[in-house]
Amino acid sequence: MSVSILVGIQWGDEGKGKIIDVLTRDAEMVIRFQGGNNAGHTVEVGPEKFVLHLIPSGILHKGTDCVIGNGVVLDPLALKKEMEELVERGIDVSKLQVSSRCHLIMPWHKLLDAFKEMKADPSKKIGTTMRGIGPAYTSKMARTGLRAVEILDKARFEAHFREEAAAYNETYGPLGATALDVDQAFAEVWTACEYIKPYIQDAVVSVHKAIKANKKILLEGAQGAFLDIDHGTYPFVTSSNTTSGGACPGAGIPPRAVSCVWGVIKAYTTRVGEGPFMTELDNEEGEMLRNKGGEFGATTGRPRRCGWLDIVACRHSCQINGVDYLAVTKLDVLDDLDEVKLCTAYKLDGQIVEDFPADTEALARVEPVYESMPGWKVSTTSATCWEELPENAQRYLNRMAELLDAKIGIISVGPKRAQTFER
Repeated sequence: MSVSILVGIQWGDEGKGKIIDVLTRDAEMVIRFQGGNNAGHTVEVGPEKFVLHLIPSGILHKGTDCVIGNGVVLDPLALKKEMEELVERGIDVSKLQVSSRCHLIMPWHKLLDAFKEMKADPSKKIGTTMRGIGPAYTSKMARTGLRAVEILDKARFEAHFREEAAAYNETYGPLGATALDVDQAFAEVWTACEYIKPYIQDAVVSVHKAIKANKKILLEGAQGAFLDIDHGTYPFVTSSNTTSGGACPGAGIPPRAVSCVWGVIKAYTTRVGEGPFMTELDNEEGEMLRNKGGEFGATTGRPRRCGWLDIVACRHSCQINGVDYLAVTKLDVLDDLDEVKLCTAYKLDGQIVEDFPADTEALARVEPVYESMPGWKVSTTSATCWEELPENAQRYLNRMAELLDAKIGIISVGPKRAQTFER
């Protein structure tokens, strides 16, 4: 079988979109298995730049089937807008499939997201994108959510929509949340639903046909391992399983079908939003990484927090994801530094620890223990193979692989599709 999973092993923004685009050259089907339009994958093809939020990156490759899997929470308005923008730019979206089992993000989910974040204690704010992701997953678990399959029957969809909208107004209106104009909201949402209706199908059937035909399939995750609802820095996490283990239920495939796991890792570390960040550089070095790396959210535009590569965290991530190969991105951002650092351990309450603590409060107290290496002070952006990398850059990557106990399979030295090569 030829089913691969690609996940981010940090806090997201590792450059998964570009690596997916590279791997998709050989893929016949790409499946997005979790998250929503709170994620953004940036792909640069020649002079053009594409930012994809819901649609799998394989849409940029002719003939590649693209599936929005059942583990995704889908905003019909956002999907319609994204599809229209791609069509305007000459991209064929006819190969897109929307799983009939997808749960839908409805207007009250977005209002509730904003209301809860506004009411939260400042020390407990998550830093949500306010796109309704968390409340939509909450509705899913509470078994009150609307699914894409309901769009196929307007009367059924409208009845359920109005029922849940009225429940939102009744429950949260008295608490000060923004009231929902149900008639207007339904009219807007239904227009988008009608647009995406032709793309809705039972994706489990089509995915298993592809598996049976031994097609090359790539499962695409959003965010990163440390935003996973179970394994991330809880509660500063997203509302789905972002690790490789979430790919099978999120796409409707059996674990035995998976043959390879790719872990995308940035050559340093970034994080968006609140929560502990053990190697954060709140200084000129951090600002340099942010500016040179263009570290601003593809979805929100928010500046990302930046720091040195955290080996302790990434080793833990590689373990829970079962990473077979690493794809290292943004190596070129480190080109001008006199020295580069790797966090190889933490100091917690006076003790050295090499394992990743489960307690977020403990993580907030740790001090990073660094190993320094000389920089290479040479541009890597034109490198097309391992041998063309500066010797010190090779040493840095080899040390990274050694400490993470993982093989490096792909290296990226710039944003363009061509600035990527295999080890």
